[in-house]
Amino acid sequence: MRAALAICLAVLIVADAAAETVHFPSVAVGSTPAGPEIGGWLYRPPGEGPFPAIVLAHTCAGVSDHTTLWGNLLANWGYVVVAPDSFSPRGEKSVCARGMVVSGSARVADVAGAIDFLNAQPYVERNRIGLIGHSHGGWTTVRAVQRNYDLAARGLRAAVAYYPSCAAPFDRNVSVPLLILIGDKDDWTPADNCRKLQAAGFADPGLVEAVYYPRAYHSFDYKLPDRTAYGHHLAYDPSAAPDAEARTKAFFELRLRGPR
Repeated sequence: MRAALAICLAVLIVADAAAETVHFPSVAVGSTPAGPEIGGWLYRPPGEGPFPAIVLAHTCAGVSDHTTLWGNLLANWGYVVVAPDSFSPRGEKSVCARGMVVSGSARVADVAGAIDFLNAQPYVERNRIGLIGHSHGGWTTVRAVQRNYDLAARGLRAAVAYYPSCAAPFDRNVSVPLLILIGDKDDWTPADNCRKLQAAGFADPGLVEAVYYPRAYHSFDYKLPDRTAYGHHLAYDPSAAPDAEARTKAFFELRLRGPR
């Protein structure tokens, strides 16, 4: 048992050590001004590349073990991953109780900077960039694919939003393929808001797919015990989590590795 535990700990340490610290500017885009210089974590698959790449937008809790989990998973799928820290440079650690302190729209500038950073790396396949975000990062993702930011021109080709905040008045002009994954029992970012967004009509409906999991709560992908945070129920869902992961993998495979 002790030997097995030691091996597991060694694997975790190696996985964490694979992440490099990087810095890049936050870039003014659309109506969003540039933010401060952004630090972040870079995860790379083995080999010289070039590889397609993915920007990973963290939750309202900032860069965390959840970020590490997804950074390593995406790298294991063969993507270069950069996870910008949108909060520390702005003097915040967590915004879970006050999400507008650093809004999803403000973080689009960080996403744009991360895309530019990735496109400048010799081991990245230029203009084959994806974006994935969870919760506050999912909100960031839904905002980032709006036409007024034109991140497609920077090389963004696909985006996945896990349990995002959706707003019909602001989020209809999607210009990049978007996959939304959300639970019907989510009481933090209600699925009904995404349904209202769909009912309002996307400018290009063919670009958006939304999957609603009937029994899933917020943070359904994170394998932790059921818990309450800021008055909201969070729970891992053993059916929704693997299904969403498989859909995410296939979605990126098609759009980041398929024909140009």
